[in-house]
Amino acid sequence: MLRRVVATLLVGSAALVAGCSTDAQPDDELMVTDSPVSATPAVSPRPAVAPAGTVLPLSGRPTAMVVDPATRLLAVAVDGPPAVLLFSVDTLDAAPRTVPIPGVAEDLRLAGEGGPLLVAADRALVRVALPAGAATTTSVDGTPASAAQFRDRTLVAVRDRREVAVLDGAGGRRVITGGLFSADRVLSTGDAAVVLDRLRNALFELDVPAGSVRQGLRAGQGSTNAVTDRFGRVLVVDTRGGALLAFSLDPLLMRQRYPVGEAPFGIAYDPARDLAWVTLTATNEVVGYHVAGEEPRERYRFPTVGQPNTVTVDPGSGRVFVASATGGGMQVIPI
Repeated sequence: MLRRVVATLLVGSAALVAGCSTDAQPDDELMVTDSPVSATPAVSPRPAVAPAGTVLPLSGRPTAMVVDPATRLLAVAVDGPPAVLLFSVDTLDAAPRTVPIPGVAEDLRLAGEGGPLLVAADRALVRVALPAGAATTTSVDGTPASAAQFRDRTLVAVRDRREVAVLDGAGGRRVITGGLFSADRVLSTGDAAVVLDRLRNALFELDVPAGSVRQGLRAGQGSTNAVTDRFGRVLVVDTRGGALLAFSLDPLLMRQRYPVGEAPFGIAYDPARDLAWVTLTATNEVVGYHVAGEEPRERYRFPTVGQPNTVTVDPGSGRVFVASATGGGMQVIPI
């Protein structure tokens, strides 16, 4: 196997303040092009080898997945009609509970172990209680793309309005704006929060109490998805650049850039084993990287179902779930 090299990057000249107008293209190092277009997964070839593990059928096209280790439930968002399917990870062959949602969800997050599940879909934030599946809907102005729990508040990335909505349990709401072209993924480490802007191709810190967007850093050539790990870092897949990026927060610094292959897109993190699972849509593969050391180390590589846009992991068993975006079902890989 070819020796891979990881670059440890300091802030240097790439750290910039997100203070420019969103009505004009900023003249700064965060921009890859003057006409930004969000990166997308590669169109996968027909699988050349059988997927590892087992493959289960799914109704609808899967768009996002997450496992709740407390309730032992696997949540799968599907379209046609939009819903969240709740499977028991211990009895996957049993029929799932179906929770209708108002629109297609492209990202699922847990507010914490045991839920609720946070579903951003079609001008709404849906909180799904676990394990019962009862849903509570809160309206959101604009097109929400993802949500995350930050202390006692819920953050919602609203893509078209280029803002992050802040919702509290008492029904209060406000927005965080400034310097964003597109709010695509919002994440919280518990003590800090960030938003990934796919158009501006950057990761920005959020000052939630002050309601402001803080400094931003260039995130590769075209980053798309991200997760947090138990070390308080943000792990980002650079789909155009074929890399796994690691950012520390407070201050925001890119610590690692590691080449992973062509068109990485889906990412999940196993805190019990410190494994970051990354799907490669150009080659129909999922790769597990140990990320607790000074640089990522490849530990596993498996062939997948076609168009593996979505991945999640069960921290209890280590099993990896990969969903095909073209109707190829859900793959279960034992570790």
